[in-house]
Amino acid sequence: MSTTAPNKLATALAPLIARLELDGPGTSLVADLPDAAAGIIRLAEAGRMPDALRLVAHALPKREAVWWACMCARAVPVAESPACDAEALAAAETWVRKPDEAARRATMEVAQKGGFRSPEAWAAVAAFWSGGSMAPEGQPVVPPADHLTGVAVAGAIILAATRVTPEKAEGRFLRFLESARDIAGGGAGRLEPEAI
Repeated sequence: MSTTAPNKLATALAPLIARLELDGPGTSLVADLPDAAAGIIRLAEAGRMPDALRLVAHALPKREAVWWACMCARAVPVAESPACDAEALAAAETWVRKPDEAARRATMEVAQKGGFRSPEAWAAVAAFWSGGSMAPEGQPVVPPADHLTGVAVAGAIILAATRVTPEKAEGRFLRFLESARDIAGGGAGRLEPEAI
């Protein structure tokens, strides 16, 4: 009996390709690959880290993807972060730990406070878009499109990598990818926060 956790990035690649909005050369890089894990490696090796990270955002299960966005946001703190960003991060992490409807709805409430300007806010939006309805409570159900969590997570990741000292983005992309791989293997994906 194996005790190795399954790799959650080893999901079928073909259904995810359209979500990535790759250019022709990018699509050619991954078109013949069987799973997202192989696509991530190929894109990263080709120097297309934003594309590789976007693929991770769509390939991970939704809870793990939101958690990953939270870990990346925590890894690049800012000196004077608005309280609404801390609230958004806490709400997203609460939803990951207990993904019920009340927690999901709370994520959008706090994300709106900061005008959707931070990786923390987009992590919260990703949780909100994970399921349920986007309509106000008591209104007819309007389910989010299945790819929206990945879109919000990808936005959170890119914002986290570039929000301070954007010249460090490439190194952050590598750290973020290692975090995602840890999460995909059953780990927590925690990253040491950068010094402010």
